[in-house]
Amino acid sequence: MTDTILQEALEAFEMAEEAEDYNRKDFIDDLRFARLGEQWPESVKKARDKDGRPCLTINRLPAFIRQVVNDARQNKPSIVVHPADSNSDPETAEIINGLIRNIEQSSNAEVAYDTALDFAVTAGFGYFRINTRYAADDTFEQELVIERVSNPLSVYGDPNSTAADSSDWDTAFVVNRIPKDTFKSKYKGADEVDWEAEYVSTRENWQDEETIQVAEYWRREEVTSQIVRLSSGIVMELAVYTAQKPLFDALGVTVVGSPRDVTSHKVKQHLITGAEVLETIDWAGRYIPIVPVYGDEVMVEGKRYLRSLVRDAKDVQRRYNYHSSAVTELVALAPKAPWVGRVGSFSSDPRWETANQESHAYLEYDGNDKPDRQPFAGVPVGEMQQALMASDDMKAVMGLHDASMGQKSNETSGRAIMARQREGDVSTFHYIDNLSRAIRHAGRILIDLIPKVYGTARVVRILGPEGETEAAQVNQRFVPEAGAKVGQPTEAEDDISKIYDLRLGRYDLSVKAGPSFTSRREEAANQMIELVRAFPAAAPLIGDLLARNLDWPGADEIADRMKALLPPQVQQAMAQGDKASIPSAVVQQQMQQAQAVVQQLQQALQAAQQEMAALKQDRSIEARKLEIEAYKAETERQQVEAERYAPLGVVTA
Repeated sequence: MTDTILQEALEAFEMAEEAEDYNRKDFIDDLRFARLGEQWPESVKKARDKDGRPCLTINRLPAFIRQVVNDARQNKPSIVVHPADSNSDPETAEIINGLIRNIEQSSNAEVAYDTALDFAVTAGFGYFRINTRYAADDTFEQELVIERVSNPLSVYGDPNSTAADSSDWDTAFVVNRIPKDTFKSKYKGADEVDWEAEYVSTRENWQDEETIQVAEYWRREEVTSQIVRLSSGIVMELAVYTAQKPLFDALGVTVVGSPRDVTSHKVKQHLITGAEVLETIDWAGRYIPIVPVYGDEVMVEGKRYLRSLVRDAKDVQRRYNYHSSAVTELVALAPKAPWVGRVGSFSSDPRWETANQESHAYLEYDGNDKPDRQPFAGVPVGEMQQALMASDDMKAVMGLHDASMGQKSNETSGRAIMARQREGDVSTFHYIDNLSRAIRHAGRILIDLIPKVYGTARVVRILGPEGETEAAQVNQRFVPEAGAKVGQPTEAEDDISKIYDLRLGRYDLSVKAGPSFTSRREEAANQMIELVRAFPAAAPLIGDLLARNLDWPGADEIADRMKALLPPQVQQAMAQGDKASIPSAVVQQQMQQAQAVVQQLQQALQAAQQEMAALKQDRSIEARKLEIEAYKAETERQQVEAERYAPLGVVTA
């Protein structure tokens, strides 16, 4: 059996190595060219060095690579799990979401994603993998981890694969070197024979004398199993039901109908050398847990070419280096222009030998004609123009122009600048989208593995969308204490609030790309500030949310204090978790406030009416007094007139 597996592995590896030969050669060339700056042909470099001519390497490619990779770092794809059948549960899906976030955080998955994307952009392809490890040194419980692959050339995929995310891989190899001491202690009596791999073997390296090259041989095969439908409506594998039959019998759950045959896959991992199979492991999942992140994928005549961002820019970069070196050479040689004079004019003073290199106070010459120096030819405009053209061609080839690189361009309006930046993002978006595809497949692998790795009764840590940590008890029944509220922790439960069965139901996933939570929080705070400026009446209702999204010490305390100022109806609805009634509570509070204002206005109106009535009465009395005064004045006038004309016998009316 061992010989059969070894022979099978050798044949599969030979096919994989032959199928990937051209991509691996281009990978090494791109990586050395873009990252190590090996951009001059060795023969040309030696010839120029021998002649003392400049051979400059002004490597502009890393800036373009970082632009694409760092853009992806700011917009991390995230895995979102959804229920996919009647046996799945939305709350259990949230637990799986939190568990995946915890797996990513605890295993530092961001490094794995970023490394794979960096290699894909720089050289055409990268990888990350999913593995298992013990949760602690003193337990048998295992957990999942996402690991980076620091050397993509150590991975050989299935040459017959056509899927963009490796979901159809049936074979794979991971070739690594391990110290001989570790090899001897772990595999006592095993022959120290290297597994031969062209692109990962370095016979000239001194480390080879102290290491052994081994290979992980992954093999996926189709298997047939049986599923049963239970009286509770749950569908599961017959083997799982048989293992848990006493529990189902205690619950009164029985099998309905006959079992049905289904086709699935099983995966085995063989650790092999060039001489034997060292170890065989039955993998829990049905996918090979190695995920590629491809660059620009092109299929030509049945061959898959994986191209990097810099593949088509290498000739332009060489051209830029050549013309930049030519400009430097012409300008540097200009001060060394020779002196011209008659024969014997320079023999009187030995300082003429260094006159074009050093500054002397005076120079003496023989003869009647003074030596002349050749004039400076000027800045080589043609070479400089060629270098500028090469620079522009480099941007055009990769689709990243000045605005995308943060440089000032011809655009003046903000809309035009954003449009040009968007063009740069669109031209390189396929790299980020390929990372999203890879993470989606990683999520599919995790969903497949979680019920098997976390399939026992245990407590798992989960992370919320905002990074908050919770604990959840899974895969066992729990009866809350008498009087305990549903969903509320009790003293006996400690910090465990809910229980979920990860083994039941089927779940699907989607991948969303967007800013990190910190970036989203900052953006949310800015948008809420703008909302308050445009609609000040919203400030009392969202003030606590605004304060909680501000990133400075004391923000949470301020948010708690502002939350206490919310209307009682809103606080009650929030405490009960009834978000749907919050708008009606707000409206009710606003109506009460409006009614209070109306009552105040009515009271003010009544007071004004009374004041007007009193004022009118006061005005009536004053008018009557004026009338009486006027009548009195008229009476007195008439009496005066009567007395004046009485002696004349005139009677006044």
